[in-house]
Amino acid sequence: MIGVAAIRVMAALAALAGTSLACAEGTVAPTRVDDAAGSVTAISHWQIQSSAKAQESGAEISAAGFSTTGWYPVSGRATVMAGLLENGKYANVFYGDNLRAVEEPDASGTMFVIPWWYRTEFAVGEGAPGVRTLLRINGMIPSADVWLNGNLIAERAAVAGAYPVHEIDVTRWLHAGTNTLALRVHPGDPRTSLSIGWVDWNPTPPDNNMGPWRGVDIVRTGPIEILSPQVASTLSLPALARAALTVKVEARNLDALAHEATVTGVVAGISLRRTIHLAPGESQTILFSPKSDPSLDFKHPQVWWPVGMGGHPLYRLEMNAAVDGAISDRATATFGIRSVTSHLTQDGYLQFVINGKPVLIRGGGWAPDMFLRDDPKRMEAEFSYVRNLGLNTIRSEGKLEDSRFYDLADRDGIMILPGWECCDKWESAAKTGGEPWNAADEKVAAASMASEARLLRNHPSVIGFLIGSDNAPPASLAKMYVDTLHAEDWSLPIVAAATPQGTAETGPSGMKMDGPYEWVPPAYWYADKLGGAFGFDSEVSAGAVIPRMEDLTRMLSPQELEALWKYPQIRQYHASAAWSIFASIEPFDTALARRYGAPRSLEDYVAKSQLENYDNVRAQFEAFNAHMDAAKPSTGVIYWMLNNAWPSLHWHLYDYFLNPAGAYFGARMANEPVHIQYSYDTRAIMLVNHTLDSERGLQAVIRVRNLDGSMPYERRLKNIDLAGNSARELATLPAVAGMSRTYFIELELAAANGKPISRNVYWLSAQTDELDWEHSNWYLTPVTRYADLTPLQSLPSATSEVRATVRHEGAEDIATVTLTVPPSSKAVALFQHVSIKRSAGGEPVLPILWSDNDVTLWPGESLSLTAHLATPGAAQPIVEVSGWNVPTQSVPVAVESRTP
Repeated sequence: MIGVAAIRVMAALAALAGTSLACAEGTVAPTRVDDAAGSVTAISHWQIQSSAKAQESGAEISAAGFSTTGWYPVSGRATVMAGLLENGKYANVFYGDNLRAVEEPDASGTMFVIPWWYRTEFAVGEGAPGVRTLLRINGMIPSADVWLNGNLIAERAAVAGAYPVHEIDVTRWLHAGTNTLALRVHPGDPRTSLSIGWVDWNPTPPDNNMGPWRGVDIVRTGPIEILSPQVASTLSLPALARAALTVKVEARNLDALAHEATVTGVVAGISLRRTIHLAPGESQTILFSPKSDPSLDFKHPQVWWPVGMGGHPLYRLEMNAAVDGAISDRATATFGIRSVTSHLTQDGYLQFVINGKPVLIRGGGWAPDMFLRDDPKRMEAEFSYVRNLGLNTIRSEGKLEDSRFYDLADRDGIMILPGWECCDKWESAAKTGGEPWNAADEKVAAASMASEARLLRNHPSVIGFLIGSDNAPPASLAKMYVDTLHAEDWSLPIVAAATPQGTAETGPSGMKMDGPYEWVPPAYWYADKLGGAFGFDSEVSAGAVIPRMEDLTRMLSPQELEALWKYPQIRQYHASAAWSIFASIEPFDTALARRYGAPRSLEDYVAKSQLENYDNVRAQFEAFNAHMDAAKPSTGVIYWMLNNAWPSLHWHLYDYFLNPAGAYFGARMANEPVHIQYSYDTRAIMLVNHTLDSERGLQAVIRVRNLDGSMPYERRLKNIDLAGNSARELATLPAVAGMSRTYFIELELAAANGKPISRNVYWLSAQTDELDWEHSNWYLTPVTRYADLTPLQSLPSATSEVRATVRHEGAEDIATVTLTVPPSSKAVALFQHVSIKRSAGGEPVLPILWSDNDVTLWPGESLSLTAHLATPGAAQPIVEVSGWNVPTQSVPVAVESRTP
C-alpha cells in the first residue's frame, strides 16, 4: 500500500509465509517450500532493482551470497510500480497530478525503459526419491529471462505474455537448502506486446505494469504429474433432474523411465479410478464419463443459478496420482452444474439462456487496480457491492483476474463475461493500417487463450468469451482462438467482439457498441436508436460520475476542485489522461447547469451532480428492464464501468474509495429483484420481476406531487399478478391538470400482506429534454433542449428527524437509521443521503452495504434504512444525514447489545 515502510511490509509478508526476517541488511528469509508431492508454494516476496543499478550478470545475481543492499523488498505479485509504492518511493500518486512526477523521475528518463531484476530465495528439503520441482510462472508482463542458481533456464522469448502459464522443470538446477531465483523483466509497451493497456480508462502506469503480476509458484510432484482437471456437465432441460458429468485430467510422465500410475478421485461424492501406463515424457488425457462410469449420470443435482434466480451450490473434484503406492501428485477443482447457451433474437442480438431460462444481462465493466496490486479484502468488498447493486454480470475487457475473482463470482452467482483487451497490440492486426502480428505474437496469443480456457472452464460463473473487443480478430487469428478453445474443451458461447461484427467461426456477435460514453438525458435510454434499450449493449453510460465531496478532496488539488465547478472546459487529469475526447467533462457540466441551475459553489455542484448521476443511471438500467419483453427486446446492458482503476471523474458505479454515491444508489434502485418504475417514453408504470418466482396479489400506489406538496393525482391498484423473469405494464400516467412546472412521481409496490417491496421517486420537468439524433457520433448525442429542473432550487428547507442504532453480529455491524419527516415540515425532504462516520467529522466507515439511500420523503412519511459494515472499532460511530434541502446533521448511534 502507498506509504508503507518496506520493513513493515516485509515483516508482514514473512509472518504470512511462516518465516522471519534475516538480520543482515538487504536480505530477507527465503520462502520455505512444502516438500510434499502435489504441493504448490507461492513465492511470497521478491527484492527488485533497476538494471541501471544492478549491472551484474544473471549468473551473478542468481548466485548465493549476492548482496542486495539497496534493493527494494516487495510482495510476491508486485509489478515494478506496485513494488516501489510498497516501499514509499513516491508520494500519493492518486492525488492531483502527482503521477506525472513518476513518469520521468531521473535525468536520463530511462527508469522504466530498461530491464528490472526480481530476485528471491526459497528453501527446499531433500524430498522423497523421484520428487521433482517445477517453476510455474503465471503470467509475465511483458517477458523475462529466468535464472536459477547461476543458470539461465529460460529466455524471454519462452516467458512472454501477460496470460500464458509457463511451467519449467527445474529439478536438475536445484539443490536441497536455499536456492536463488532471478527474473530479468524486460520493459514493455502494450502497443507492441500482448500485455495490458489502459486506453482511456486512466493514465498508463509509468512502468507499463512490468513484472510477474499473477505470481510465481514452486510446484513439487512425483514422476507423474496430473494437471488441468476439468468437470463438464450436461444438464437435462427443462426438468433439471439429471446431469451427465464428464471428468478429464491430464497425466504427464516427467521421468526418463516408464511408469504405471493409479489415478483416483472423488467428484460430487462419486469415486473414480484408473490405472495407466506412461512412457518417458508421455502425456495422456484420462477421461471419466457416464459411459465408462455409470454413476456419473448424476441424479437430482443441485443446480447453479445466477444471483436472484436461485442458489449457487458448488461441487468439488479431488484427484490423486500414485506411483508404486506413493502419492505422486494431486489436483483439485471446484465446479457448478448449470447449462449456458446463447442464440440471436429475431433482430439479431445475443440472448443468453441459463438452465433453459432467458436472462437479461445487467452488469458493469471491471477494472483492477491500476498497478495490478493484489488485495483480497478489496476484491471481496467489491463483490459485496456488486451483489448489493443487484447486478448479475461483470464484463472483463482484458486485465483478466486470477482464480480468486472467479471463485467469488461462483460463490455469489455473478456471471462473468471475459474477453481480450481493446485496442493496443491485442487488436492492431484487426485494424486498417494496424501493426501486423508476427509468429511470436501468434504463439503468445495461442498460449494466452489456452491458459485462460483452462483457468475459466470449470467456473459456473463464466458464460462465454469475447475473442475481440472493439474489433473482431482477422480470420486467421479468429480460427486460432476458436480452435484453441475447442482443443481445451470449451463448451460456452464464443463471441466475435463487443461490436456488431462477426467471424466465420463464431458467426455474428449479436452485440452493439454505439455509445454513448458522454452525458445524455435519462430519456435517451428509451429510444429505439443507437444505445437505447434494445438488443445487447456491450458497454454504455452517460460518462461523468462525480464522487462525493470527501472523495473529491482526496483526489483533486484545490486548483482542480475550483476548475471542476467553474471551468468545465478545462482538461481534468482525473477524467481521462489519455484521450482528449474525455479529458473534459463539459457535456455533463453544461447539462447540469442548464437542467438544475448554474452551480453556486463546489458543494452545490457536488449536490446537483448526485441527483444527475442517480437519475441517469437509474434510467439506463430501468429502460433495459422495461424492454426485456418488448417486440425489440433488450437482452443485455453493461454499464461502462462498474469501478475504476484509480480515482476518476468518469465511468463508475462506485468510486475508487468504495464510497457509494448517487450513481450507485440509482443503479441499486433500478436493479431491485422486484421493482416498480416509470417509463420516460410512454409514461407507463412498469413492474419488473428478475426472480423466477411469480408474485401474486401485489398492491401499488402511484402519486404525482407538486413542489408545494399538493397531490393532483393518486391511484391505488390491488390484486396484481407478476410472472417471474418478466416485465409488464401496470398503468399509464394520464395527463394531469394542475401540475407544477417541476413535479414528482412517487411509486410504491407492496406484497399482498402490505409489506413494502419497492419505493421509487422521480423528479421531472414539464419541459422535456430533446435530442439531436441526426448529429450523433460514437460517444455523444447532442441535446437541443434541456429539461428545466431549476425550480428545485426554490424548495424551502425541510425538517428530517433521525434515529440510529447499531448492533453487532459476528464480524460486522448492522446499523438501522430511521428518517422521519414530521407532518409540520414545510416541504419534501429531497434526496437525503446517510453516511456513517467513525467519529464526528471523521472518515466514513467503508465498505458499507445500504438497503437504500439518497431517499426522498414527504411530510408525515418515515423510512428505515439498514447498513452492513465492518465493525468500526471502539469509537462510537456517528450517522451524518444531508440532503438537497435538508440541513446536515450528525447523530450518535445507539449501540445495542451484542448478538452471540
